[in-house]
Amino acid sequence: MRKIVVLTSGGDAPGMNAAIRAVVRTGCSLGLEVYGSLSGYQGLVSKKLIRLQPESVANCIQHGGTILKTDRCLAFYEKKTRDQCRAFLESAQVDGLVVIGGNGTFQGAALLSNEGGPAVTGIPGTIDNDIPGTDYTIGYDTARNTALQAIDKIRDTASSHDRNFLVEVMGHRSGFLAVDVGIAGGAEVIVIPEFELSTADIAEKIATSRHRRSKQSSIIVVAEGEKPGRSLKIAEDLSKVTDTPYRVCILGHTQRGGSPTTLDRLMASRMGYLAVKALVEGKTHCMTAKQGESLVLVPFPALDKHTRTVENRELLELNDILCI
Repeated sequence: MRKIVVLTSGGDAPGMNAAIRAVVRTGCSLGLEVYGSLSGYQGLVSKKLIRLQPESVANCIQHGGTILKTDRCLAFYEKKTRDQCRAFLESAQVDGLVVIGGNGTFQGAALLSNEGGPAVTGIPGTIDNDIPGTDYTIGYDTARNTALQAIDKIRDTASSHDRNFLVEVMGHRSGFLAVDVGIAGGAEVIVIPEFELSTADIAEKIATSRHRRSKQSSIIVVAEGEKPGRSLKIAEDLSKVTDTPYRVCILGHTQRGGSPTTLDRLMASRMGYLAVKALVEGKTHCMTAKQGESLVLVPFPALDKHTRTVENRELLELNDILCI
């Protein structure tokens, strides 16, 4: 192992820069040449690699986003494109690849390696915390803190005006973010894709909470799901059923930005170090993962298991009790 490339792909997540920094400085400390691919896999397609030295990643750990830029390169799904990228990496004498991103990122890297490309390791980075095999992904802690701060502010105005709000957080197929910020933010109801609630169910939960504590305002946290406008539709249906107006706040991409928390910086740094050490030790087709209190290496998620989801109702039942 003499030369490695690091890239970030898919949606950005706070802490990616800390991971890049760890990869670069670990690699350099082990005598490797380290390069960055600009805009994820697009950098391999466009043959845009830049040499990275320890000073190249100075003063980036506290910033959100990614200094290497990121993109979703649809062309990389085509074998012809991957063949061209593999030939480019071979000509550049690249021995290893560290990819930072989600399931699509890992699947692309595994295909490239299986087809004769370099050894590859992955670092899970997505605010949805939905990658199978790991309990934690880079960016998740920052995103939930950002969302929680917004909910706290919305709660102030909801209480002041006796108003009802739906707050939509990210999470296409996974409700981890909604569950955490819903409980921490004192939400009356949490709606996630794994355990759908009907309009009648939501209305009943709100009515029960109001009856027991004479509440005049409420916060409903909704995971965005896969259909655009989900929270707007829920608000419209609730208003008809309850004859009470519901306002919607979609937090959107604000959850992806901002300075990473201590936890995200620490986990990203540890995962970056472990990913490079794994390559040097001859490991490939694996990602860094947090399991319990330990950081380990696990195989890339299977192609037929794209998303880790909330599998039991325990935390939702907890929130039903706490919101009374």
